[in-house]
Amino acid sequence: MDAEELIESIIRALMFLAGMLGNNWLVICSVPRKKSTIRTNELLLINLAVSNLITNYLVDLPDTIADFAGRWFLGETFCGVFRFCADLSETSSIFTTFFICIFWHQKLVVSLKEGGAVVQMDSLSLVGGLVASSWTVAVIFSTPHFFFVAVVGGNESHEDCIDVFPNYVAHQTYEIFYLTLANAVPAAGMLFTSIQIIISLLKNNRRIQGHQSHLNKEENKSRETNRRKTDSAVCDAAPDGGVYIGEPASGQSFASPLSSQSHQGVGSAPSRPGQVAARSSPGTNNLLRAAKSVVAVASVFLVCWLTHLLLRITNNFHTSSIVVEVASYIAASYTCIIPFIFLHSIRKLSCVCKR
Repeated sequence: MDAEELIESIIRALMFLAGMLGNNWLVICSVPRKKSTIRTNELLLINLAVSNLITNYLVDLPDTIADFAGRWFLGETFCGVFRFCADLSETSSIFTTFFICIFWHQKLVVSLKEGGAVVQMDSLSLVGGLVASSWTVAVIFSTPHFFFVAVVGGNESHEDCIDVFPNYVAHQTYEIFYLTLANAVPAAGMLFTSIQIIISLLKNNRRIQGHQSHLNKEENKSRETNRRKTDSAVCDAAPDGGVYIGEPASGQSFASPLSSQSHQGVGSAPSRPGQVAARSSPGTNNLLRAAKSVVAVASVFLVCWLTHLLLRITNNFHTSSIVVEVASYIAASYTCIIPFIFLHSIRKLSCVCKR
């Protein structure tokens, strides 16, 4: 193994370790303490982590071992399992991330409009059905990889596990359907949903800033009015009830109206219901931070998987081992980055869903 191959193998091993640690940690943090209290966000996060763990243990680990060994030595049977699991976990992960974006988009929009009302994706039966459907689609698209594979190479020291379809037309037909239905469609939906989340966040931010600016003007106006009333009272009030201007006579004194009204809060702006309403509740703040975390996840996903998609499309027209290798690294990078983003925000996500 030369230096370049050694560096690639080390990078692959580090990505595997990061993905394994992050996704196992995400499962542990997402599992509820009581079975009866599981929520849809926990179910989706667990499903995403499990999908990524299939990639970590059954795709990245064997690939890393094969890299260090310098050839595919795990046999043709496991070659089928390897190719099957690669597309199975990839498809499930794509759809699960798409469902997470839809869930938090509904949460954000409904919370800002109706104050945290229940949304459609709060239904465990609905989310469970969507998750089951995504796994079914993943199995259907991954099954051909279990049968149409082969371990090929010029000699025993350069064997590799690859897909071998019956003919070129069959391979192109499969790629078109798979890339369109299992990649392009959910990726487009995720892009649209993420844009809607960003628009909702920007509108909410402008509304809060406008409301706060209005309240600040009202508060300054109220303070100025109270100050003028106080100054007028100090100048005009005399001890005998008359009007007194100038310095008091010797031995004469009077009590300032401020002293008699200091315990009544004169000079302070009265509280207004609108001022209380303008302050965001902790639940709303958590929701906004959670939505921002989901946008971050969706952004990483779109960068990784759109690049991965373009590389796979390019490989259909011009087959290249380098393109395939780069595509696999991009796919692996997603599984080791995403869990840590969710782990950073999982406390916020849990707080919002417990409302």
